[in-house]
Amino acid sequence: MILEYFYERNTTATSRKGKKGSSIKISDIKSELKAKQGLADNQIISNLNYLISQDWVVEEIESKSFTKGGMTFPQKTAFYSITAKGIDKIEGPSQFTPKRFEGINIQATGSVVTIGDGNQINVKFKEAAQALSDLRNGISQSVDLSDSEKLDIVTDIDSIQDQLVKPNPNKSVIKTLWSGIEKVVTVGKLVELVTKATPFIDQLL
Repeated sequence: MILEYFYERNTTATSRKGKKGSSIKISDIKSELKAKQGLADNQIISNLNYLISQDWVVEEIESKSFTKGGMTFPQKTAFYSITAKGIDKIEGPSQFTPKRFEGINIQATGSVVTIGDGNQINVKFKEAAQALSDLRNGISQSVDLSDSEKLDIVTDIDSIQDQLVKPNPNKSVIKTLWSGIEKVVTVGKLVELVTKATPFIDQLL
């Protein structure tokens, strides 16, 4: 929810910093997220810390000084904005996204291929990965789901895709994530995409 907030700010920003900028002060973040999402200060700070630790949001410190009573005082203000990695987390990787496994000879771990969406997976899971990719695209374009629901589902699909690069994916992780996806995706053509992907997921369990 908070990452999506930064994503939307970046999309609609008319300046680099400030109330209409992509980079914003913590006081304005708290004010807007309280008003829009009803989030408490501790929820905002704890989750913001997590986003920063994942490099999905960046903190920039702006240093200035002011004079009072003939004395000069330093003043530091923190601004926060979404990173390219954070944007890719929501939109999916682009042609400019660095290769995820750069520096690792993944070919040595098994037969790895790259599918249409840029994900690298073990070739024996190619059909499952493609079905998940189709579902991800359908979710992103859906008009029946809220942006928050889309973000939750897309993130879970990406986590399953991450497992498919392994020769032996973690079955319990896939089962938990897929169960959550099935519970949320219950509308329109998305159900067809879930139904199409289910047999391939079942083969992983």
